[in-house]
Formats: sequence, structure tokens, C-alpha cells
Amino acid sequence: MKGFRSFLMRGNVVDLAIAVVIGAAFGAVVTALVKDLITPLIAAIGGKQDFSQLAFTINHSKFLYGDFINAIITFLIIAAVVYYLIVVPFTKFMERVSPQPKKEVSTRDCPYCLSTIPLQASRCAFCTADLSAQATAAPSV
Repeated sequence: MKGFRSFLMRGNVVDLAIAVVIGAAFGAVVTALVKDLITPLIAAIGGKQDFSQLAFTINHSKFLYGDFINAIITFLIIAAVVYYLIVVPFTKFMERVSPQPKKEVSTRDCPYCLSTIPLQASRCAFCTADLSAQATAAPSV
């Protein structure tokens, strides 16, 4: 029992539980916003009294496509809020705090003419200087 209690009291489990509760509450608020404000506004433009009650019937089965449209609008609003208020800021934050990977060095400067040449080059393509191991020092002028 002690191990189970310590598992539940760990930070990540409690944080996850809080996130689920806040997410459910936010979902309820957005659902109410869509149902009570947005779709009646759309219905008013279309000339209907209650957009969520739009339906059609086939063989005595009622299909509430207005309610389905409400659910789609709710999902799109929640997805947009999560993306713009959580994903985008978190990505920018991670770009700032995470170390940038070191770029692999594939070029070097010629010690004679200071042109950029491949790292494995044994002769400079610009000044044709020999760049072997014994000739790596720049000439004294």
C-alpha cells in the first residue's frame, strides 16, 4: 500500500491528473461556447432557429447533423487553442534552451591563401599549395 501511495503522489501522476481535469473543464467551456453562441449565430445567418437540431430522417432514423457540426467546431477550437497556446510556445522554448547540435566541420582555410577548402584536401585548389602534414604552417612573409 505504501508503494502505491508513493506512486500516486509522484509529481508526474498528480500533474497528469490536474491536466485531465483542467482539459475536461476547458472542453466543457468550449462545448458550451459552440453550442450556445457560435452555432446559433451560424443558424441565424442560415435562417434556422436551432442549429444543433438540424437533422434528416431515413427509415424513421433521425440523423442530427447539426449536433455533429457542433462537435466538429468544438474540436477545431480546442485543437487551435492547444496548438497556439501550448505547442508553439513550448517548441520555441525548447529551441532556446536545448543545446544546438555541433555542426560537423568539413572545410578548413588554406594557410597560404586563406581560401576555404575541403578538410581532406592535400593541395589547395586556389593557390595549388601543398597541404600535406609537413606543409601545414603558413609561410613566413
